[in-house]
Amino acid sequence: MLVFVVKCGAFGAGGVMSQSEALFAQAQALLPGGVNSPVRAFGRVGGTPPFIKCGKGARVTDVDGKEYLDYVGSWGPMIVGHAHPQVVAAVQQAAAQGLSFGAPTEAESQLAAAIIRHMPALERVRLVNSGTEASMSAIRLARGFTGRELLVKFEGCYHGHCDSLLVKAGSGALTLGEPDSLGVPAAFAQRTLTAEFNNAEQLRELFAAKGGEIAAVILEPVAGNMGCVPPAPGFLEAARELCTRDGALLILDEVMTGFRVALGGAQALYSIKPDLCILGKIVGGGLPVGAFGGRQDIMEALAPLGGVYQAGTLSGNPLAMAAGLATLELVAEPGFHEQLGWRTMRLTDELCTLALDAGVAFTANQVGGMFSFFFSPGPVKTFAQVMNADTARFSRFFRAMLDAGVYLAPSPFESGFVSAAHDDADIDQTLEAAKGAFQQLAA
Repeated sequence: MLVFVVKCGAFGAGGVMSQSEALFAQAQALLPGGVNSPVRAFGRVGGTPPFIKCGKGARVTDVDGKEYLDYVGSWGPMIVGHAHPQVVAAVQQAAAQGLSFGAPTEAESQLAAAIIRHMPALERVRLVNSGTEASMSAIRLARGFTGRELLVKFEGCYHGHCDSLLVKAGSGALTLGEPDSLGVPAAFAQRTLTAEFNNAEQLRELFAAKGGEIAAVILEPVAGNMGCVPPAPGFLEAARELCTRDGALLILDEVMTGFRVALGGAQALYSIKPDLCILGKIVGGGLPVGAFGGRQDIMEALAPLGGVYQAGTLSGNPLAMAAGLATLELVAEPGFHEQLGWRTMRLTDELCTLALDAGVAFTANQVGGMFSFFFSPGPVKTFAQVMNADTARFSRFFRAMLDAGVYLAPSPFESGFVSAAHDDADIDQTLEAAKGAFQQLAA
């Protein structure tokens, strides 16, 4: 049995150890890398991650009592801010009735109805427990429905850590993928084709060669896992046209963009109708959840109606349903997304101005309430352009902002998120911190 005694002010090699440092040392003896998701380890930016004790509105506080303006937002779900009273009350009420049943509840149908109301392309919905599970299930459904095996994904788009999706590009657009992680059989990766995000012509070439074998194209309509990269004009339309022409299914991964970039998600913002759609994050209000849905005829290929098996013991957890329903009620209020978008645009526009004044190469992308920035003169529209940005400068900027009390995603390849709880004073504070950070970079 392992016993740890962690005291505030314990001495480490660099002097006095903070509570976060002590807890991270403890976690490293218990969890691989000290974390339950790799990006939390601060591997790309250096240093020790702050251990969060609580959050309220636009701010989180760590175990050492330091408060941060939070632009991570639990990686997207906290669109109404942390511990929103309406969401907390809904979860408390649900918890008082029982934590889990593994049996149908009314709340499952209520959340599904709310999703379908705002995203009419989703005629039927199945609730699961994570975005990864939703991706895995949607891909299996697409293969089962079409009777085909090949999947098309795009460089820089992340759809969870299931085997078929941990694939890097081959030597060309028509080259079958190779595993991007140990433990992924090559045979799995070879059923996945990888193309360049925002390259419609390359996608056309791929379909010309393999169209009759492709079960589905899966893509983030706004890339969020190489930073925020909007779709180029005509790119989404080309994907929709090619899938329709050759009988493949178009799967939009709206785990990030769903209910964030618009009430109806990116599919409403860009007027693109998917065959299947993957959701997560906001639909669970901060609790673990995922969902996938689409055309009725496709969804009815799932068990118990059809031959594509998918199951989840804890799917439709009543606490997650309550949090999701309360959150969707809040984001559906008139003007919610317009205000969120304008505040996020103000943040990114003024960051660019500050960087220009400091003589720092910098560009920012923004769609609705999600954003990212790159230490590059820009524009940034492709994975190759993302990879050409100065990541060392990002790390220095990140640490300066963290020291100033602004918590950004600890990776140059992640999106940031503004919540409805961020007000103009919070944006002012962020910009003041950024001004100092840019000056440090320019020195």
